[in-house]
Amino acid sequence: MKILVTGPDGVLGSNIVRELLSRDHKVSVLLFEKEKPSITLDGLDIDRFYGNILNKEDLDKCIAGQDVVIHAAASTSVFPARDEIVNNVNIDGTKNVIDLCLKHEVGRLVYVGTANSFGYGSEKTPGKEGDPYLSIKYGVDYMDSKQKAQEVVLNAVKNDGLQAVVVNPTFMIGPYDSRPSSGAMILAVHQGKIPGYSGGGKNFVAVKDAATAISNAVTMGRIGECYILGNLNLTYQDAFNLIADTIKGKRVNRKLPDFIIKGYGAMNSFFARIFKYYPGVTKELAVISCEKHYYSPEKARKEIGLPETPLQEAIQECYDWFKANGYLEKK
Repeated sequence: MKILVTGPDGVLGSNIVRELLSRDHKVSVLLFEKEKPSITLDGLDIDRFYGNILNKEDLDKCIAGQDVVIHAAASTSVFPARDEIVNNVNIDGTKNVIDLCLKHEVGRLVYVGTANSFGYGSEKTPGKEGDPYLSIKYGVDYMDSKQKAQEVVLNAVKNDGLQAVVVNPTFMIGPYDSRPSSGAMILAVHQGKIPGYSGGGKNFVAVKDAATAISNAVTMGRIGECYILGNLNLTYQDAFNLIADTIKGKRVNRKLPDFIIKGYGAMNSFFARIFKYYPGVTKELAVISCEKHYYSPEKARKEIGLPETPLQEAIQECYDWFKANGYLEKK
């Protein structure tokens, strides 16, 4: 098949492209015109388009003639919490992709959303597809925009005949994390920069498992359905210590009170606005870290073949990639 991937040079996109190539698909990618492509695509047999998903002319050129589009491009910025650019990219960009998929009668759109677009749950009753959106309370445009974009996709399926499925990854760990994104947690443990853990937790998944399920969704899965791509629900204490044990780092044994974490986040956001830097922890992220966001991946396992790679393997692959590419020496 001829498949276009948007957002191909992030940690997820880089793994998707490799998985598709391993299946002998003809892969094209749309790279953002204003950014230098990351090293994760070097040497791959792919066709490259350059442009902006906010520009329909750019999309028209790369979507024409494709059998499938995997739309993984998104703005994941969470600072400032309210940001018009995030909304434009995630909502308007998705609308543009839908319009061009309909125009060119693309066989299937696989929209990459986020598990946060569904209500989270507890260890005993984790969140699942269809649970009402709860994260609006945090006031973060990234979360809100992804949920709105998902609704745009589902409405286009219902009203316009769009052939689309939605995949909703949780927190992904694995190689080719060049920015780095999720792998920053592994680097922080390696460098001994974690002063303590919060009382919250979330669902973790190997990025290669998410890439496998997304590649499966090219032909598997029901049109108009959503699939949470996750694996283990872990507290942050358990997650940090699993990372430490895997990479032979120092365990994190101190629990920080919620008020300390939230106070630090608020202070960090305040100074970031004054001194114009991008904070690692914001006021909103601090609040989120104190709560448990657990999900069930059972539907994706049954319907689109989501694998269950042990998280230790994903951590080791991420760590080894960082080591091979000089990230462990960076401070």
